[in-house]
Amino acid sequence: MEIKKEVQALYPQMILWRRDFHKHAEVSWTEFRTTSIIADHLEKLGYEITMGQDIHVAADRMGMPSEQFLEDNYQKALEQGAIEKYLPRMRGGFTGVIATLNCGAGPVTTLRFDIDALYVNETDHVDHRPQQEGFKSLNSHASHACAHDGHAAIGMAVAQLLMNYKSQLRGNIRIIFQAAEEGVRGAKSLVSKGLLADVDYLLGMHLISGKPLNYMAGGRSDFLATTKFDATFVGAPSHAGGSPERGKNALVAAATAVLNLYAIPRHSGGATRINIGQLDAGTGRNVIAPQADLAIETRGVTTELNDYMYQKAVQILQKSADMYECKLAVKEVGAAKSGFSDLSLVNTIVKIAQKHAIFEEIVPEPDNSLGSEDFTYMMEAVQNRGGKVSYIDIGADLGGWAHHTANFDFAEEAMPLAVELMIQMVLALNH
Repeated sequence: MEIKKEVQALYPQMILWRRDFHKHAEVSWTEFRTTSIIADHLEKLGYEITMGQDIHVAADRMGMPSEQFLEDNYQKALEQGAIEKYLPRMRGGFTGVIATLNCGAGPVTTLRFDIDALYVNETDHVDHRPQQEGFKSLNSHASHACAHDGHAAIGMAVAQLLMNYKSQLRGNIRIIFQAAEEGVRGAKSLVSKGLLADVDYLLGMHLISGKPLNYMAGGRSDFLATTKFDATFVGAPSHAGGSPERGKNALVAAATAVLNLYAIPRHSGGATRINIGQLDAGTGRNVIAPQADLAIETRGVTTELNDYMYQKAVQILQKSADMYECKLAVKEVGAAKSGFSDLSLVNTIVKIAQKHAIFEEIVPEPDNSLGSEDFTYMMEAVQNRGGKVSYIDIGADLGGWAHHTANFDFAEEAMPLAVELMIQMVLALNH
C-alpha cells in the first residue's frame, strides 16, 4: 500500500507535467523544451544524465527536418521556457535524455518512454478538454495526439519515486526518454550508439485509447516491420500546348508508379502492406509537370516481408521513372523492425500486476499489433544478446478518441497505474 499512496500523492504533479508538455507540444527532433525540463528533473533527483551527441549516432537519426526548422524550434523552445543550460547539447536535433541509477552489481533494467508530438493541428472545439481547461497546444502543426505527453510524465514520476527505494535495489536502472518515435525515426540512432548493449530487461509501454481504464496487457507482439520513404521524380517542364514533346512528365511517371505499387503481389509468408499517403506534383495547368513527390510506406509482419515489399516498390519506382525519362531519388526517412514480447517477461508482468492489484482487467497473453514502433530496434538489440523485453499496453480510453487525430485525449487516471506497475517491476527485477 505504501507505493500506491506515494503514487497517488504524486498524481497531481503528473497532471501538471503532462498538461505542460501538451501545451508546449514539440515534434520529432525538436523536443528541446521537453528534454530540458526532464533533464533538469532527473539531475536534481540525483541521476546521472546523458544527452546530446552522447546518445545518438548522428548519421542514424532518421527523417531529420531542415536545419532552419530545427533552429526555429530551438529559438521557440527558449521563448517558451526551456531550461537554457541543457540546450546547447541538443542544438541541431540531438534531443532526448537518458537517466542512469547505479545500484551496484546486478542486472541492467531499462525503461523507455517516448516524448515527441505529432504534426497535427489540435482541435479548438469547445468539447475538447485541453481547450476547455487551457492546455491546448500553443504550437501550430504540433499536438500530443498519441499520449507521449503522458508517457513523459509517467517516466518522470517513476524516476522520482524509485529514489525512495534506491537502498533496496541492485544493478543499474536506466530510463530512456526517447525523441522522434513518431514516424519511427528515433530509436535506431540510440541503438547504434551501443546504449542497449548491456541490457538484461527492457520495458516499454503505451497508454491506449480504445482500451478501458484499468486494463493492462502484459505485452504486445506481432509489430509490423516498416520502411517510410520519399520518392522524387524529376523530369523537365514544357508548354503543354506548344511543345509537349519537349517535356518529361514527372506527374505521369509518379501516377504510373502509384497504380503499380498497389499491384505488388502479396507474399505467402504473411501479411504485407503498402500505402502512398501523398502525391504532390506540377506547377500549373498548362505546364508539363517537372517534378513529383511521393510519401510512401511499406509494412510486413516480419522484417524480411517488409524488405520484400520495399525492394519491389523501389523497382517499380525506377521502371516508372525510366518509362517517362525522369530521374528518381528515393530517401528513407523512418524504419522499424518486426518484434515480439518475451512470454516469460510478460508472465512476470502479469503476476506483479495481479499481486499488487494494480488493474481490474489483466490480459495474460500479448496483445496483437497491426502497427509499427521503433521500440523494435531496441527489442532486437536486447533479445539478440539474450535479454528479455516486453511492451505493455495500458488502457486509457476517454471518449473513444482515435490516436493521431486532432481531438485525441486520454484518461489521465491511467498514469498512476502505469507508474505503480513500472516501480513494482523494477523492484521485482532488481531486488
